[in-house]
Amino acid sequence: MNIIVCVKQVPDTTDVRIDPKTNTLIREGVASILNPFDAYALEEAVQIKEKCGGKVTVITMGPPQAEAVLRDAIAIGADEVILISDRAFAGADTLATSYTLSQAIRKIGNADLILCGKQAIDGDTAQVGPGIAAYLDMPQIAFVKKVREISNEKAIVERMVEDGYEVVESSLPLLMTVVKDINEPRLPSLRGKMLAKKAEIPVWKAADLNADVSRIGLEGSPTWVDKIATPPPRSGGEIFQGEAAEIVEAFIKKLQADQLLQ
Repeated sequence: MNIIVCVKQVPDTTDVRIDPKTNTLIREGVASILNPFDAYALEEAVQIKEKCGGKVTVITMGPPQAEAVLRDAIAIGADEVILISDRAFAGADTLATSYTLSQAIRKIGNADLILCGKQAIDGDTAQVGPGIAAYLDMPQIAFVKKVREISNEKAIVERMVEDGYEVVESSLPLLMTVVKDINEPRLPSLRGKMLAKKAEIPVWKAADLNADVSRIGLEGSPTWVDKIATPPPRSGGEIFQGEAAEIVEAFIKKLQADQLLQ
């Protein structure tokens, strides 16, 4: 089975900075980590490979420093990794990102299963996985919490919904986005760390993907950030003290004074 996992390097939540000119996240030189949801997608891919055989290829789009998450993927059990990196990709929104990743997957070819984390913690849109499936004209199942059965022909999975879960069956090829309930990511092995350290990371540019330049990066992004502002800090509020009846009376008087209760 040919499994492709899409991962993303995201800024550490303690070190998020915005470019004041482009209103996009500054990624170069910023402390970054593997998007936590993608760790579950990678683990699921390795588990499926262990059960069904095949190969796991991990791809990421980002600046040169994003190769760090690909080395992490090798240490966990990925067979091949590819860094998609070009200044032409900078500033891409979810639509342009989905297009770029889909072009890379087309170039790899013969994908039976594509796995993504349900969303990235720096955007929380949950749009890229479904976007890739749309570009590839491939069935998709989002928010998968358990893989009940999978083979080269079909998959039966449980997907989260608001009031529980649904059991869904689909033919392959298939794209799935997964939630953290699906597994517990393993720690890298010593052998995996050694392989990751020595690995040569191939880099694909826009020209390598035969990408339409009008559909990548800022030019291919219909979503623009008009303005970013830090929300004002919350005040300490007001504390009412005393007996319960006294507190209720004081609270009602306060609301009446503020014209919130008529």
